[in-house]
Amino acid sequence: MTLESPHAPRHSFRFGLPPSLGSETARERADRLASFLQRALGKLVEVNVATSYETLAKDLLSGRADAAWAPPFVCARMEAMGVRVVVRGVRRGMSSYRSALVCRAGAGLSVDRLKGTTAVWVDRDSVAGYLLPTAYLKAQGLEPTRAFFAQHFTGSYRGALEAVLEGKADVTSVFCPPSSTGLTYATGVDDVLGAGSGRRFDLIAYTDEAPNDGVPVAMGLPPQLVTSLETTLLGLQATPEGTSLLKDIFNAERFEPAPRMGYRALYRVALASL
Repeated sequence: MTLESPHAPRHSFRFGLPPSLGSETARERADRLASFLQRALGKLVEVNVATSYETLAKDLLSGRADAAWAPPFVCARMEAMGVRVVVRGVRRGMSSYRSALVCRAGAGLSVDRLKGTTAVWVDRDSVAGYLLPTAYLKAQGLEPTRAFFAQHFTGSYRGALEAVLEGKADVTSVFCPPSSTGLTYATGVDDVLGAGSGRRFDLIAYTDEAPNDGVPVAMGLPPQLVTSLETTLLGLQATPEGTSLLKDIFNAERFEPAPRMGYRALYRVALASL
């Protein structure tokens, strides 16, 4: 995943990816992103896949990462500490998304029938993979720690969805388009497991919305490099290679400038999930 030679000096630019779509999948595509960014920025580039959302945040704060593709709650935490989020993803023309609670097709589950079942989630800092569905269930009068027989974390959407298919858990959640898209039934299952996989799951409920993932940059990054990175990401959709990176790595159709402190509302969601 690194484009440095064995005897190269310390990296010039280090970009972090989350493990949420599966670390193996991310690692397969990290070289492509590294190569693209190296040409665009004119610097040696290393792309790493973090082992958890918490690690991704710590890498940014410590300077081990210069920038990262980060989920919304990590962006919110970074903003609160003075870190700037330069761009955020756009999907289906929208800059927000929600979570879908799902179960195996034919399981016959509903919010009222979740007591005693087993839930599997992505990560405690995952908005669609934990925070949004947990806050939603509490708003419906269902306390997850008491309602579920057990709750597990897999670190990725793929792992959580596969656990449900394999009968290791009964319910999970996955990112999906917001209601304003007009889609009556849509989840991110096909994006994670492949086209047609969505029919293997039944929808239980949709949650409230949250802003899309974004790219925060380390506080010590030179302004010229920040501007260069922002310009590069905002122009990805202009080339076939960039469009491919948007789809395969960022699950987005393009980037847009992120409004300052645009993730602060997520703290309400996080508190509601506690």
